[in-house]
Amino acid sequence: MSAGPINPKVMETMGQLFVSLPHCQTLGMQWVGVEERKPTLKIEWREDLVGNPASGVIHGGVITSLVDTTSAIAVTANLPDFETIATLDLRIDYLTAAKPGKPIFCRAECYRLAGQVAFTRAICYQDSVDLPIAHGVATFMRDSSKVPMVQGDKP
Repeated sequence: MSAGPINPKVMETMGQLFVSLPHCQTLGMQWVGVEERKPTLKIEWREDLVGNPASGVIHGGVITSLVDTTSAIAVTANLPDFETIATLDLRIDYLTAAKPGKPIFCRAECYRLAGQVAFTRAICYQDSVDLPIAHGVATFMRDSSKVPMVQGDKP
């Protein structure tokens, strides 16, 4: 069993920062929690997020943003100190359409933290994590900028 975040302050601060970004706020991303360094976010179903009005299914770009953001927070759960990270690569397999009217959850984990790159995997689901609607894998560059993201970051 994995322990909690390496540095809870880093993960909490960065998690709050990511979900407060204008793009994430517009989509309505919400923090659900973290378990064993695996954060979970959710987005409630809303009509303005629908990609196909005939079916009421949420647009795939919303799920992409949810996977990217949750995965980034998973990286921060494994960092000992504040770092700036950037998405290098993101792949999503859409397994089935999300059911209209229900929230979408995303749980992610950072399964490898290397010197300059972090590797993540994520699952999006509605009713149960055992019934995924999408899988995502991503890589993130570590210390990608000398511009701090939050106060207290190293220059």
